[in-house]
Amino acid sequence: MILSAFLSGFGIGFGLIVAIGAQNAFVLRQGILRAHVFAICLVCALSDALLILLGVAGLGALIEAFPALLTAVTLFGIGFLVWYGFCALRRALAPAGMAAEAGGPAGLRAALATCLTLTFLNPHVWLDTVILVGSLAAPYSGPARAAYAAGAMAASFLWFFGLGYGARALTPLFARPAAWRVLDALITLVMFAIAGKLALWLVSR
Repeated sequence: MILSAFLSGFGIGFGLIVAIGAQNAFVLRQGILRAHVFAICLVCALSDALLILLGVAGLGALIEAFPALLTAVTLFGIGFLVWYGFCALRRALAPAGMAAEAGGPAGLRAALATCLTLTFLNPHVWLDTVILVGSLAAPYSGPARAAYAAGAMAASFLWFFGLGYGARALTPLFARPAAWRVLDALITLVMFAIAGKLALWLVSR
């Protein structure tokens, strides 16, 4: 039962986190830049672990009981995603911003602040980790519930560190300015698409 719960949590967590999103796009870019990779991956994984823990502990039900809270977070998230998307678009359109050492958060503090904002002001992260992962923990109790949470957390750690350090294999490709143009154009599309999806979700509620 314990192993089954762990594998269930791992599968659910991995399936949710692999989807292209704001967090993953940022980690990928930092990995290619080889800038603060360990710190970024660790913060992302620990943030997910905290949200998973809160979800399994029952915070998801509390959030659903106070929809205004989720609405406020969503509005802030939409604004930040649009701003970050425009930053990526500006990099994609500016030849001077294509060098591998430029065009992103330079200092550790700036990189971590961006990482935390993309995590905690992105309602998709809350919906996936707190509400969805949390609600799917309902069949488990005691040690099995803990194993389920541990499995979801393990998937998060494996994915973020794999993405961050695996991105280094792409470094030779990104020695060319055109590759950075394409990456930042894709990041722009991802950010705008997520912001648009969130806006439509708010309207349809």
